[in-house]
Amino acid sequence: MAVNLVAPKSLMPVKGVRLASLEAGIRYKDRDDLTLIELAEGSSVAGVFTKNAFCAAPVTVCRQHIARAEEFEESIRYLVINAGNANAGTGEEGMTSAQMICAEVAEEGCCSLHSVLPFSTGVIGEQLPYWKIVDQVENLVDQLDSDNWMKAAIAIMTTDTILKGISKSLKVNGKMVTITGMAKGAGMIEPNMATLLAYVAIDAGISQTELQSILDDAVVGSFNSITVDGDTSTNDSLILMATGKSGVDLEGENREEIVGLINEVLQELAQSIIRDAEGATKFVTIKVEAAPDYAYAKEIAYTVARSPLVKTALFASDPNWGRLLMAIGKSPVKDLDVSKLSLWLGDTQLLEAGEPLETYQEAQGQIEMDKDEITIRIQLNAGDAQAVVWTSDLSHEYVTINAEYRS
Repeated sequence: MAVNLVAPKSLMPVKGVRLASLEAGIRYKDRDDLTLIELAEGSSVAGVFTKNAFCAAPVTVCRQHIARAEEFEESIRYLVINAGNANAGTGEEGMTSAQMICAEVAEEGCCSLHSVLPFSTGVIGEQLPYWKIVDQVENLVDQLDSDNWMKAAIAIMTTDTILKGISKSLKVNGKMVTITGMAKGAGMIEPNMATLLAYVAIDAGISQTELQSILDDAVVGSFNSITVDGDTSTNDSLILMATGKSGVDLEGENREEIVGLINEVLQELAQSIIRDAEGATKFVTIKVEAAPDYAYAKEIAYTVARSPLVKTALFASDPNWGRLLMAIGKSPVKDLDVSKLSLWLGDTQLLEAGEPLETYQEAQGQIEMDKDEITIRIQLNAGDAQAVVWTSDLSHEYVTINAEYRS
């Protein structure tokens, strides 16, 4: 059950974007598992992808097509997404499958092969039955509609228990700018982006170069600040699209507001993945403050978030804060001075300048650990930098889901 996460009742259309989803029978039965997104001519598309060396075939194709679009000032026109099969670890045959899908979409959409981006999520190491996708492309094109975001958000799911989507709008100079995003992911989650997919579209006008820069910055404090199990998927892809159809461009005073809106949506989507992590019963925020620099703080936060002993204690609601000290102390950072370190569990302080608080009682820690949203705050008193990472607990259900994933 997702931790304090409610599916949206609706998602707002974005001018210049149409979507369609249907059942292709790639792995699942009696549910949609194939999605097509159409972008208006002239739209800009930016992406960040997994750094896993065994990246999936569609990730390789996406990187190539986005780079070509930037070099030759071409438009990306279509995104095609399948759930149930990752098309990863599939060699040359997997690359051919991804290209065959792109070719069919290009033909039906009357665009260049390089104007199509393919995406896959699901089981790794099995060849993708690309013909099931190719056979449905014509039907997908026929069903394209601007109001299909909810259907698409469901169709891209795998082990997710709830659709993840968000819409926001902003009035700029009397014109409405709309942003809508959807994401999927519940396990194998520790993006190192530059089995997680996320798509965000805004109808503001933003050049591809600037859009990529905005995304590279925004991903640091959103999708690159979450972890479920420390495993980076072969298929992680985050795509930001800007159609320009609102009539509002990213310039002057508009810039700060629009960039802020994009950052807000990406962070909320990233947090929704942690709230719906496989088997999660806790949503955990780890803050490292007063660090020498951001990377130093982030390393400590991630080390705590990845620790199986910390995560199982969180699941058990066990206020065994010795596990926090263990994880902090093993962080691969230099010159960590524990004599300066202060530590909080929620509103309850555990350490002050490396010394246990004499006033602390375990009942206080138990109150904090019994909550379904927990904050761990680590103050290093060694600088001005800070970092935040969001994570989940590690439950019996996580093991069950992943042990039975292919059955």
